[in-house]
Amino acid sequence: MISKYDPFRKKILHHTANACLFPVCALHHVAVTTVEGIGNTKSRLHPAQERIAKSHGSQCGFCTPGIVMSMYTLLRNNPEPKMEAIEDAFQGNLCRCTGYRPILEGYRTFAKDWNCCGRVANGTGCCRGERENSMNGGCCGGKANGPGCCMNGKEDNVTMMSSSLFNSSEFQPLDPTQEPIFPPELMTQSNKQQKQLCFKGERVMWIQPTTLKELVSLKSQYPNAKLVVGNTEVGIEMRLKNMLYPVIIAPAWISEMNAVQHTETGVTFGAACTLSSVEEVLRKAVAELPPYKTEVFQAVLEQLRWFAGPQIRNVAALGGNVMTASPISDLNPVLMASGSKLTLVSNEGKRIITMDEKFFTGYRKTIVKPEEILLSVEIPYSKKGEYFSAFKQASRREDDIAIVTCGMRVLFQDGTSRVEEIKLSYGGMAPTTVLALKTCQELTGRDWNEKLLQDACRLLASEMDLSPSAPGGMVEFRRTLTLSFFFKFYLTVLQKLSKNHNGINNLCEPVPSNYISATELFHKDPIANAQLFQEVPKGQAVEDMVGRPLMHVSATKQASGEAVYCDDIPYYEKELYLTLVTSTKAHAKILSMDASEAQSVPGFVCFISAKDVPGSNVTGIANDETVFAEDVVTCVGHVIGAVLADTQEHSRRAAKAVKIKYEELKPIVTIQEAIEKQSFLKSIKRINKGDVKKGFEESDHILEGEMYLGGQEHFYLETHCTLAVPKGEDGEMELFVSTQNPMKTQEFAANALGVPSNRVVVRVKRMGGGFGGKETRNTILTTAVAVAAFKTGRPVRCMLDRDEDMLISGGRHPFLGRYKVGFMKNGKVKSLEVSYYSNGGNSVDLSYGVIDRALLHLDNSYNIPNVSSVGIVCKTNLPSNTAFRGFGGPQGMMIAECWMSDIAWKCGLPPEEVRKLNLYNEGDLTHFNQKLEGFTLQRCWDECLSSSSYHARKKLIEEFNKQNRWKKRGMCIIPTKFGISFTVPFLNQAGALVHVYTDGSVLLTHGGTEMGQGLHTKMIQVASRSLGIPTSKIFISETSTNTVPNTSPTAASVSADINGMAVHNACQTILKRLEPIKQSNPKGSWEDWITAAYESCVSLSATGFYRIPDLGYNFEKNEGKPFSYFSYGVACSEVEIDCLTGDHKNIRTDIVMDVGTSLNPAIDIGQIEGAFVQGLGLFTMEELRYSPEGNLYTRGPGMYKIPAFGDIPTEFYVSLLRDCPNSKAVYSSKAVGEPPLFLSASVFYAIKDAIYSARKDSGLTEPFRLDSPATPERIRNACVDIFTKMCPSAEPGTFKPWSVRV
Repeated sequence: MISKYDPFRKKILHHTANACLFPVCALHHVAVTTVEGIGNTKSRLHPAQERIAKSHGSQCGFCTPGIVMSMYTLLRNNPEPKMEAIEDAFQGNLCRCTGYRPILEGYRTFAKDWNCCGRVANGTGCCRGERENSMNGGCCGGKANGPGCCMNGKEDNVTMMSSSLFNSSEFQPLDPTQEPIFPPELMTQSNKQQKQLCFKGERVMWIQPTTLKELVSLKSQYPNAKLVVGNTEVGIEMRLKNMLYPVIIAPAWISEMNAVQHTETGVTFGAACTLSSVEEVLRKAVAELPPYKTEVFQAVLEQLRWFAGPQIRNVAALGGNVMTASPISDLNPVLMASGSKLTLVSNEGKRIITMDEKFFTGYRKTIVKPEEILLSVEIPYSKKGEYFSAFKQASRREDDIAIVTCGMRVLFQDGTSRVEEIKLSYGGMAPTTVLALKTCQELTGRDWNEKLLQDACRLLASEMDLSPSAPGGMVEFRRTLTLSFFFKFYLTVLQKLSKNHNGINNLCEPVPSNYISATELFHKDPIANAQLFQEVPKGQAVEDMVGRPLMHVSATKQASGEAVYCDDIPYYEKELYLTLVTSTKAHAKILSMDASEAQSVPGFVCFISAKDVPGSNVTGIANDETVFAEDVVTCVGHVIGAVLADTQEHSRRAAKAVKIKYEELKPIVTIQEAIEKQSFLKSIKRINKGDVKKGFEESDHILEGEMYLGGQEHFYLETHCTLAVPKGEDGEMELFVSTQNPMKTQEFAANALGVPSNRVVVRVKRMGGGFGGKETRNTILTTAVAVAAFKTGRPVRCMLDRDEDMLISGGRHPFLGRYKVGFMKNGKVKSLEVSYYSNGGNSVDLSYGVIDRALLHLDNSYNIPNVSSVGIVCKTNLPSNTAFRGFGGPQGMMIAECWMSDIAWKCGLPPEEVRKLNLYNEGDLTHFNQKLEGFTLQRCWDECLSSSSYHARKKLIEEFNKQNRWKKRGMCIIPTKFGISFTVPFLNQAGALVHVYTDGSVLLTHGGTEMGQGLHTKMIQVASRSLGIPTSKIFISETSTNTVPNTSPTAASVSADINGMAVHNACQTILKRLEPIKQSNPKGSWEDWITAAYESCVSLSATGFYRIPDLGYNFEKNEGKPFSYFSYGVACSEVEIDCLTGDHKNIRTDIVMDVGTSLNPAIDIGQIEGAFVQGLGLFTMEELRYSPEGNLYTRGPGMYKIPAFGDIPTEFYVSLLRDCPNSKAVYSSKAVGEPPLFLSASVFYAIKDAIYSARKDSGLTEPFRLDSPATPERIRNACVDIFTKMCPSAEPGTFKPWSVRV
């Protein structure tokens, strides 16, 4: 939190800012508050820290400090915020673990409109008002099973279900008087005469002038200097785009640059006014002035509402937004269409110009001369008879850059509907913001009617043309949006005209009632949710925590910034920093490497490459990779070498100075290219069952089709990180690593160093997220860092930047599925032929395991008598793809749901009936001949149908779709069955080590790592029950290779199962030894027994071990048992799409999940919601984009969008199936990490359902192909209508696309 006294407004301002962008030089006269400064676990936590921890809103904890500070700043400005303000405060925060719901749930308790269910008290939709609609007969999801909770009234409910994961009455109240004060000397400072400041660095000089005169003379002295207020553009250019600006001038202190004036014609803002302050001023103007004067202001506010996040709006200046001249600026089209006036100043004096089509002269260039400064921007009032709208479409609504954005203004001749002036300005359609001059000229003097609309669209379609190879791609989508936006504007103006001329309605035709929703601005209801789980049985001991919603053991440390991640380990003496040097070509021979230029960078130590590897340079799961590339590179991002220097900054600079010469070879990038060139990994897997040919002959119908699923970036919040500390003797080395796989990390490092594994210790305290991305790929970095530490004999550290991490480390495998399915006319499936192709990248890694699991899940939950299937891994020139939550399962099941929805369409039957008809039953054999035992899926299905009021809501959706042409709703219910085990049998083993100390405290170690999933918390619960002692006596410090050796990776959802059994086994050994001592003193305490045991020389340390019995499957014979058991779940989701823009909103999701008897319902529900939201990203938002040459464009959060707070379902209900103990795992629990992810396919197929309805209105009834993810582009292009037909796509092969589908 940044706090400063504003001398212009005479008050103290608190705001959030991005630490990575905010320049230290700009902190002069500013107070900074960090998460450590507001509370800690040693004295007391601040309520903002306590509530996120206790409401289970912190899993891996890496994003928690940022979220805490967003909340804290809001509370400093407004101690009783509204729920809407709380949701808005998090627009710039991301979390990859929790699915956001628990964070909002915990922080909702600060809201002044907080009550029973988060809906406004007893307003529409409040649970108190209408009980019958809500879930399970209506639990209010609020009063924590207190006296007012409806659930307590159900006497007949034998198994008590609870809806309270935390008790808000335990929260300490917020006391605004107890916050740290603003330093008084910073208040008095502002009265004194300010002096000009100048900071000089190695390459950059920062000057902060105090008067306009100083500023103008500096700009004439340094005409190429950048003016920086928020550093939100220049900061990114310098950090990520390798730009260097030797002189930076900071005008934020100059009064004229911050002034706001209300003039006759509009409001003038100083160019250094932040976007937040512009928003504040315009809000006030809209509230006070007559509506006809504020049309432009309302449009600016609508654009600002979705402009970046508050952390950016708080610091970014209006002038910066204009002068950056970005072609996709959200505000420039509005300023251009409204004819805003800009005041420029230089030594020559002032000049005022209008922002029109001449202002932008080229990509990021304007007519402003180098020595001129933008002083102010005047945003004009609108007149009577003038109407203004602004629109923006992005991949994600919150905090995202636009794909296309626009400002539209029309002025009518007095009292008529004849156009006097019209301006249409677009961003995202050219290298600059443009005006559609031809179209505007043609429309002037015309009447506002249907004919004008048709002509305008025709004209815009030709004027706003894009080359099919245009940068940014999505060409048809962008062209269609220009028309869709004009259509929305046309309807909005029509509506306002008929309202304003209500007496003289003959002026214009009325808007058809089924078109009205097209004019509505996006509005989101407050979130509502409930989580139901089974309470522990009556009579369970109070200290027995198994089955209770225990808080994550590190949550309070994570919320206060005390939790130590790999890069938080304090610096060692003489430590060096490493930066990788990677290939810029997808496939090439290395001709030469030249590090001579790097040597002149200050602090440079050395450059290392393949010749510096003391042991073997060969590495990888299949020994088909190298530590450093030797002769050939096989992907962009292939590690060639590394630079070592004294600081991170120096090593990055030196790495950029290393010159590599290549001879390019032809790359294979896409699955399609790999199929054409037969570039496959050699092992091809098949599963065959029954007689497929006969099945097809007996079928009434046969359908064929294919579906493509894009990959996914892990986007763990903590990127790959390693710290290597050489011990100086016997080749010993200690590695602190962010990894899910200490064993392989140890083995690969030892191998590269040429020492036995017993010399290398790998230590993992916690990770800031993993999701499979740290199962094997962390070794690319770790081995390089270990080699560097070995060569220099000094500690070496490296934490990858987000762009490096995304480029190098691979992600989820993209899949192409081709199917042929035979079925009866009632929808019963008879026969299936399916082939899966996955894009494995440039090495084997775990691709075989992924394709195996896809084949084992090709049935999802459906009984298919005859199956013929094949799985092929394509070898391409992309970074090797790897494990990712679900591990091929979601891809396999997604194809199944694709043909399932085709069958329902072909039979003309409701999809839920066709799915239900084909579900397995207890005792059935799967296509891989495993018998289904304890099959609870039918129960989940029935419970989900009833709790979601499926049939009643389906009728409402049909009604809605009849009444709305341009907004459509869809709903879908999807089951999942997920096999639990590593498919490689020997990995299903785990070890544990338990030490009991003489004071009775227990130190527990096991083979699993903690990445936010709560594994350590569950293991403490298991040990606590096994030993019969409170959890407070048990501690887990870290996972390390010198305590539990040869550990399997923490993956495949089995870690709680296998490590839990190993912990239990070790505890039993200790208890057995204590048995005689307990018998001789039955009334003694735990401490008494331990003291006695020690004094009797009884060992108080034990190892535990467990393996899952009877596993092993043979693909050739299709026999054996690949899985120990299955986890089941069902989800029903409802969405609404905007057929004109492709936007969608998630209205409601109900999930029923079988997790056995939950070890910890808070953690399990957290895993379900987190997996669901991650899947939501996979199936609807996250798109990796590559150039045809195999270069990744989406290398950071700027272009790659994961779900944000606003993307989760508005109503989110999760229920754990009751009374379903699982005999196969520790304390009857079940695995929960991966199984729920696929449930978000319900959102994808709900979207498809909504698109069917839109296409029906356009007269199209045949099935259509929708590939994943269902981005706004794919949704809009599938909703075929008059506008899409005006923007036909270019013939493939006639042009080179900007990006390709890999």
